[in-house]
Amino acid sequence: MSAAAEVHRRLLLAESDFLLDEVETLRLNDRSDAPQPLREAIRALQIRLGRRNPPVAPATIDAAQDLVFAVQQRLMALNPKNPRPNRHLGRPSGQPLMTLVREDRKWKVLTLPPPTMSGEDADWVELVESTVERAWDRWCYAQQQAVRAARVRVKPHVALAVAETAWCNYWTLLQEAERIKGPLAGGTLAARRP
Repeated sequence: MSAAAEVHRRLLLAESDFLLDEVETLRLNDRSDAPQPLREAIRALQIRLGRRNPPVAPATIDAAQDLVFAVQQRLMALNPKNPRPNRHLGRPSGQPLMTLVREDRKWKVLTLPPPTMSGEDADWVELVESTVERAWDRWCYAQQQAVRAARVRVKPHVALAVAETAWCNYWTLLQEAERIKGPLAGGTLAARRP
């Protein structure tokens, strides 16, 4: 990846972080509809990422958050520090593993990245920690959705099942990361959790 492409990727990632902050602020203010400027910003971000036919601008806060997460996933996959995508047992590289949680609700299951080809343990540990952090963020999102579903009484059992799946994925990755990190680095990943 050229230096210009990496700068472009990082700028898009920063923009997506800003949009996620905006989405979360709207969510905290109990907004359910995405305002027009946010819709247009998310659509423009997808176009700059290279999507020829981006989906219709998101009408709800939930859809906006899902689309920004999808953009971030594509941007993280382009990270030159992770030259090989995650691989699930029995699946080709780069193909996500979706698990059916309940009532046609699916959840993407993360795995830890393989050791880097450069052989640098510090780089690999950083990727492992980032993946565990991403799983934590995804569990927080699922947990927040479960609370919201319970408040509005819209399929809370489904939202809770998703949150449980997200927690199990996070906990499994955390345990595996601790086992891997043991001899490689001091401290624990869990110590950073509130």
